[in-house]
Amino acid sequence: MTAPDFWDDSEKAQNLINRNNAIKETYDQFQEIANETEELTVMWEMQQEEFDAELQTELEERLRDLQEKVASFELSLLLDDPYDKNNAIVELHPGAGGTESQDWGSLLLRMYTRWAEQHGFSVETIDYQSGDEAGIKSVTLMIKGINAYGYLKSEKGVHRLVRISPFDSANRRHTSFCSVEVMPELDENIEVEINPDDLKVDVYRASGAGGQHINKTSSAVRITHLPTGTVVASQAQRSQFHNRETAMQTLKAKLYQLEIEKKEREAAALRGEQKEIGWGSQIRSYVFHPYTMVKDHRTDYETGNVQAVMDGELDPFIDAYLKWRLAQDA
Repeated sequence: MTAPDFWDDSEKAQNLINRNNAIKETYDQFQEIANETEELTVMWEMQQEEFDAELQTELEERLRDLQEKVASFELSLLLDDPYDKNNAIVELHPGAGGTESQDWGSLLLRMYTRWAEQHGFSVETIDYQSGDEAGIKSVTLMIKGINAYGYLKSEKGVHRLVRISPFDSANRRHTSFCSVEVMPELDENIEVEINPDDLKVDVYRASGAGGQHINKTSSAVRITHLPTGTVVASQAQRSQFHNRETAMQTLKAKLYQLEIEKKEREAAALRGEQKEIGWGSQIRSYVFHPYTMVKDHRTDYETGNVQAVMDGELDPFIDAYLKWRLAQDA
């Protein structure tokens, strides 16, 4: 970092700093846990010699805090895939069902936003298409922070909701679906060849939440990759140029993800596995009625505290998924 030409390529320099910070954070977490363990060991030994009620209370409280720190540290150590430490691009696409499904999409949007905020991650709305009456038609988010993709890759798939619909005057129970796509933001070291002739670019006026410039200029950009039918859009920025740049970044990530999934399918076929890979598989059910439960169908982890989950408490599901993935790969 002290090299004279270090900042000649600012993006490359920033990526190196981020990787260095990630390593430093892991080291600092370990040292903090080791120091706390040593202090608690001394306190415990003092209690064995002469019991003190006040010291006992402090010991129990600090032990609970240490257990949480250890659990968080163990979770971070499970993130060792190539792009786990990258930012995450998250797309929400409600399924068929009109307003009911679109409202379900908006609830998931709130859930992921709350989760990101609780972890100190920043959330940028790349594209926002509002629903006809309520909710969303689709949303693309950029969630920035160390390990954002590593954590959120567990959310990729179809999320199912069962509840009494607030939009049904007869108070009937409805089942809604929303697909969640999660991709890592790729840095300049990953090359994805895109032929400009394969792209169809449209510009239009932004329609979602985004500030005073919305609907005043045709700054939003939609890019269609004709060979694969992949569509990306961006309306987050004021300028058409920056929106095109953001859309191309998202397209690069999606095409890279498609190639990875293709190779995984080919490898599974060679091994004779009937393994479904892709966003279409249902991964989790959220039941609001006639009882309350959220259950992950891959790990079988479940909780009855639906409200906590919808308020962003996803870490137990993420932890269960990462441990399940580890067991699958063993």
